Amino acid sequence: MTLTALRKPRVILWATASVVALGFLVALEITARHYGLPGPITNQAREVIFAPKSGPLLYGGMALMMVVLTWRQRLVAAGAAIGIDIAFFLVRWAVDAKMMFGNGALWVMLGCAVIAVTRRTGRERALLLKGVGLGLLLVTGRKTGDTWLLITAKTRPMVLDQYVATADHALGDPSWLVGRMVRATGPIGTHILDYVYIQLAVAAVVVALYQLRNVAAERRFPRHHLVRTFLVIGLLGPAIYMIFPVVGPIFAYGVADGGPWAMADLWPNTPPVGVPHLMPFNEITPRNCMPSLHTAWATAIFIHSRKAPRILQFFGAFWLLATLGATLGFGYHYGTDIIAGVVFTLTIEAGLRSLDRGWDRPGIQLVAYGTTVFAALLVSYRYLPMEMAEHPWLFGPLLILALASVIYGYIRTTNLWEPKATPARQPERQPELV
Repeated sequence: MTLTALRKPRVILWATASVVALGFLVALEITARHYGLPGPITNQAREVIFAPKSGPLLYGGMALMMVVLTWRQRLVAAGAAIGIDIAFFLVRWAVDAKMMFGNGALWVMLGCAVIAVTRRTGRERALLLKGVGLGLLLVTGRKTGDTWLLITAKTRPMVLDQYVATADHALGDPSWLVGRMVRATGPIGTHILDYVYIQLAVAAVVVALYQLRNVAAERRFPRHHLVRTFLVIGLLGPAIYMIFPVVGPIFAYGVADGGPWAMADLWPNTPPVGVPHLMPFNEITPRNCMPSLHTAWATAIFIHSRKAPRILQFFGAFWLLATLGATLGFGYHYGTDIIAGVVFTLTIEAGLRSLDRGWDRPGIQLVAYGTTVFAALLVSYRYLPMEMAEHPWLFGPLLILALASVIYGYIRTTNLWEPKATPARQPERQPELV
């Protein structure tokens, strides 16, 4: 790489991001080891041989990588991944080991990285490495998130669930309400929502593949796409978990899941009452409620599906609604963290789009406003929960109004950024022949 190339802003940005990401992974690995746990690097390396945690996620990562390949290369890559997985399946079946597919997809991604370094040059090497990096980032992001969750449980012994549950009275205790509704649907509704909740990353891959469908032909990535938003949400969200640790209603108020650490067996039948206090919790359950990142990711899928074909628009809307039903109905989140999750995503999305198109006054104002609203939500949940519970007809509409104002600001600002359609030129009138 020449000195001139190194001076290019985008090259410097990519190099800096790579170094920071590597340092972050190493720091997480060291921290996890300190608590006697394997870190993200160890967990990812194990999946080269041992059964992966999520086969669909690995194949989703491989699908993202394949956007840079030709159709012939995609068929070869997919065939190689399936063949490797069949071989692993037979060996695991013979030795009676844990069964799970996905090793083949990881092997193919690593093999493409080797091919890029040894057999490609110039722009083709960079493009293939970007494709591999995109696929591996999706997988590594999941491993990083898992490690973060373990760290939150180890380092935050006290949780703020009583404060959030009290503030939730202003919204009518939606987790308790939706929890009873989901139970009433029986096993069918529960299984559907459970699948939607678990396979959120796969849904993101579906929308991202549409956005990246022209990469192989154009030999370049679009400036902004869903995967970027997904990764930034996953990077910043766990930092809020450390500031605002919350385990969720099914753990804090459900003896079946919270065990002896639960305050009482109240969810989803009886909303809690009383003055909130800090409460201790075990060192296993993640403090991953505030904000709801599942809601944040589903909101990102919804936003990025708006310019897709109609079937993908319905897909994005369904996934968002079903995710909201699952997060509330399974008792994983309160209504207050749902609102925070939507504001969180819109602010990040606005920041990323402003970064790509150049910061202007509307973009700066939107990011600043979204950040202010998000911080105000956290402060009010922590320090005004009793006032919110005692005056629900005041604070409930205020919470909804705060959310609506960020949504309106996002729509208004992004509409200003859209290129204006040039009106069609009217043909000149011809003189009549008399």
